[in-house]
Amino acid sequence: MSELAKLVNRRQMLQGSAVGFGNLAFTALLANRAQGASDPLAPKQPVLPARAKRVVFLFMKGGPSHVDTFDPKPLLDRDHGKKPPFDLPKVTFAPQGNLLKSPWTFQQYGQGGLPVSSLFPNVAQCADDLCVLRSVHGTNPSHGGALLKLHTGSDNFIRPSMGSWVVYGLGTENQNLPAFITICPTLAHGGVNNWGAQFLPSHCQGTPLGNASLSARQAKVRNIRNGRIDLRSQRSQMDLLAEMNRKHLELNKGERALLGRLNSFELAYRMQTAMPDAQNISSESKTTKQLYGIDDPVTEDFGRQCLMARRFLERGVRFVQVSHSDSYVQWDQHSDLYHGHTKNSAEVDKPIAGFLRDLKSRGLLDDTLVMWGGEFGRTPTAQGTNGRDHNPHGFTMWFAGAGVKGGTYYGSTDDYGYYAEQDKMHVHDLHATMLYALGLEHTELTFRHAGRDHRLTDVHGDAARSIFS
Repeated sequence: MSELAKLVNRRQMLQGSAVGFGNLAFTALLANRAQGASDPLAPKQPVLPARAKRVVFLFMKGGPSHVDTFDPKPLLDRDHGKKPPFDLPKVTFAPQGNLLKSPWTFQQYGQGGLPVSSLFPNVAQCADDLCVLRSVHGTNPSHGGALLKLHTGSDNFIRPSMGSWVVYGLGTENQNLPAFITICPTLAHGGVNNWGAQFLPSHCQGTPLGNASLSARQAKVRNIRNGRIDLRSQRSQMDLLAEMNRKHLELNKGERALLGRLNSFELAYRMQTAMPDAQNISSESKTTKQLYGIDDPVTEDFGRQCLMARRFLERGVRFVQVSHSDSYVQWDQHSDLYHGHTKNSAEVDKPIAGFLRDLKSRGLLDDTLVMWGGEFGRTPTAQGTNGRDHNPHGFTMWFAGAGVKGGTYYGSTDDYGYYAEQDKMHVHDLHATMLYALGLEHTELTFRHAGRDHRLTDVHGDAARSIFS
C-alpha cells in the first residue's frame, strides 16, 4: 500500500471515530510558530492603554497641496508673484519659479475655528473631529521613494509596510477575513512593496482588492467561491494537507514559507463564508449610499471604497487602506493646479465626510484612527505658470477619531509653507504616533531579521502624545 493511501486510510479511521485528527494536527502546526502564539492571527493585547483598535488610511496619491487644503498662508497670498524670500533646497525635483498664492479661500469651521479650504466644504463640516498635522516632513522628493517612506518607513530598503507591523503587533479581531486590506492600491511607485510583509510572518501581508486601474465596483476578491467542491470536501482536503505536512514541520520548525502557505489556505477557506457578505454593499440603505456619494458619478468610485472600508472595519479588520489614485490626474499637479485639485477634491470630499459621519453614528470613530494624506505636499512656489512641484520638506496630514483632540492643529510650516518649522513631525514620528494610538510602543515593536532587530521607525521616532485627549 502506498504511503498516501496509508495516510488517507488512517485519516478516515480517525475521522470515523470522531477524533478529527486533521484539525488537531493543524492546531499543532500553528503552535510551532517561531513567535510562539497558538494562532498567528489571534488578537494580542497592546502594551500601552489603547485609544484605537483599528486604523484606516485614506491615501491621496500624488501629493495634495497643503497650502491649498489645510494650511493657509496669508503671506503667500500677499506676496504672490514675488521671488521666494527663503533659500530653496539644494536638490529640487524641478525648476521652481516665484511664489504662487492659493486659488482657493479658507474659512474657519467648528467650535475650534479650524481653517479649511473651499476645496473641502463637506470635510470642513467635520472640522471638530480633525487634528490637522501641519508639520509632517520626509526625505525624498520623488514619488517612488516618498511612497515607500510613508508606507514602510524606508525609501531605500524593502521593509514591511505599516499595516503589516500593526497586524504583527495586534493580530486581528476576525479570523475569517484578512487582517490588512488595501482597496484599489496603486501598482506604481513601489507597488506591492507598499503593502507587503517582507520579513514579517506572511499572515501580516496586505490583501489587495482590485488596483488603481480598476473601478471600485471591480475591487473584489476573485474566485471567492469554489464552484466544483463544497465546503465540507474542502475541509477534508485541508485536514489531509495538514496531516501530510505535520511531521515535516515538526522536524523543520523554521519552515516559515510552508507554514505561511498552510495558514493562507486556511484563511482562504474561511473567507468563503465571510468575504462575499463583507464586500457586498447592496444591503446598505439608500440613505447610507447617498451619504457616501454613491448616487453621484463623480463621487461613486471613492464612495464605494470608503463604504467597503467601513464594512471591513466593523467586521474586525485591523488595518484598511483606501487609495485615491488614477492614471489621469492623481494629486500630482505640476501644471493646471486649479483643474487637477478641483477634480480630485470633488471626488473625495463628500465620501470622506460621509465616512466620518457614518463611523461616528455607529460608535466606531471612538476607537478607529482615521489617517488622511499623501506622500508629500506641494511647493508654495510655481512650477511653470500654474502648477506646484513636489515638497517633502513640510506638508499636512490629518488624524480623526481614537481620542485625538478634534478641531485642532499640531505643528506648523514656515510663513510660506515650504519647510516644517514648529513641532516638526517626521514620517518616523507619524508612524510612532499611529502605533501609540493603538497602544503599541514603537521602540518595542521589533522583529529579528538578518542579525538585527528591525522596527517600523528604525532607530528614530517620537510619538506626538499631546494630540490625544
